[in-house]
Amino acid sequence: MEYEIGGLILALLLWAAWKIATASGQRQLKEVGRLPPGPTPWPVVGNIFQLGLGAPHESFVKLAKKHGPVMTIWLGSMNTVVISSNEAARVMFKNHDVVLAGRKIYEAMKGDYGNEGSLITAQYGQHWRMLRRLCTTEFFTTSRLDTMRVVRRQCIDQMVQFIHESGESGTTAIDIRRFFFLMAFNLMGNLIFSKDLLDPKSERGSEFFFHAGKVMEFAGKANVADFFPILRRLDPQGIRRKTQFHVNHAFDIVGEFLQERLRTMENDCIQKKIRDYLDVLLEYRGDGTEGPCIFGPRTINVIIFEMFTAGTDTTTSTLEWAMAELLHNPATLQKVQAELRTLTDGGEKIEEENLNKLPYLNAVIKETLRLHPPLPFLVPHMAMDSCKMFGYFIPEETQILVNVWAIGRDPKTWKDPLEFKPERFLEPNMVDYKGQHFEFIPFGSGRRMCPAVPLVARVLPLALGSILHSLDWVLANGLKAEEMDMSERMGITLRKAIPLKAIPVPYKG
Repeated sequence: MEYEIGGLILALLLWAAWKIATASGQRQLKEVGRLPPGPTPWPVVGNIFQLGLGAPHESFVKLAKKHGPVMTIWLGSMNTVVISSNEAARVMFKNHDVVLAGRKIYEAMKGDYGNEGSLITAQYGQHWRMLRRLCTTEFFTTSRLDTMRVVRRQCIDQMVQFIHESGESGTTAIDIRRFFFLMAFNLMGNLIFSKDLLDPKSERGSEFFFHAGKVMEFAGKANVADFFPILRRLDPQGIRRKTQFHVNHAFDIVGEFLQERLRTMENDCIQKKIRDYLDVLLEYRGDGTEGPCIFGPRTINVIIFEMFTAGTDTTTSTLEWAMAELLHNPATLQKVQAELRTLTDGGEKIEEENLNKLPYLNAVIKETLRLHPPLPFLVPHMAMDSCKMFGYFIPEETQILVNVWAIGRDPKTWKDPLEFKPERFLEPNMVDYKGQHFEFIPFGSGRRMCPAVPLVARVLPLALGSILHSLDWVLANGLKAEEMDMSERMGITLRKAIPLKAIPVPYKG
């Protein structure tokens, strides 16, 4: 009985909140114009149940066929505009980039101390521009990337060695994703702290790995508190509470690394050949003048944690999808391996300076990103003020989702869009992923485009090329290529639903 009464009260509260929100919205729309077209929302829940049980990026494609490439969707009381074509994306990023450069912050992303230090969740403004400048002038410049080349080489060599050791019998199948993740995680550990965080001697590294993984898990869950603001304080699924629990533990570990570095600097005992990202953060002045570092410990914690979460899951998912597509298309796998092995003599490794001589390998990476963008909607944008786009009214605080998954599979743009054909990226004047070709924007475009693309452009082909160069691969349990399950599942990134398992066989030459 008490349960029924509680449910009735909750339903009444949701209904009341919906009536208030829709009445206010209707008054506003009468004054300024109409929203983009979309399916008729239901009371309280909006269009949530009309999306079906499938992946949201696929559901939006079906709805966009009826309602158009600029479409309004109501997720509870959250007004959302979905962009589903390269023409619409071009107009958004070319003509409305500033006003739509805000960030929609989900409950799981809200920390106890706001968004201090977060490049991903900070709203567009002076503080965000300073963080962005830090990335573009300190972290991801060509000179710094060249300096850190040896670090990337070591982490990828370590991954190849681990794979060789795990599958040395030539009959043992391995979970390929796990090795990609370990490589990406240790790469970030070395770029930031100059040390591997995942090895038998690093208990704190393993603990940080666990908490970071839990944060990514909870952040990828659908949260009713995002759709119904009246529920935010209740946190009915406990997602914000659980996420913050693991964030705080991860921050404690980062804080220990930070204090160790500070003590080392005070004692003048630090002797490293390469300045890592933590050195940069501790010395950063912002305007280049003398004075104290502008970042406090809390801000540094946030920046470091964000680098790990952003830099590991996306790298891992892209590399796993690349391997899955190659094993699913054996002729393509043979072609890319032939290119790799023709370039080098004997047992020579693939080096970064070789990457521009490997057009087919780079085409494989691009084709993977076209079919399987790490973030199918990018990170959600938000209208910082009301505006008009394509003649439609976009209210302030509207969430903007750019369905790059749909744009990359649009048959109006791509021939045979569902087929894995790296050859399409070998054509003269073909598009790239640097944000200017709106039919292919896996890392976004405009002001909020991912700043780490220069690093990604080096890591992805080098990591994939290294394991394809020194190893042959066989599907586990006699599975045939055409029998592979290529379905997706959503987390923070677009992962392969069934983890890829294959047998590594050392290449004899």
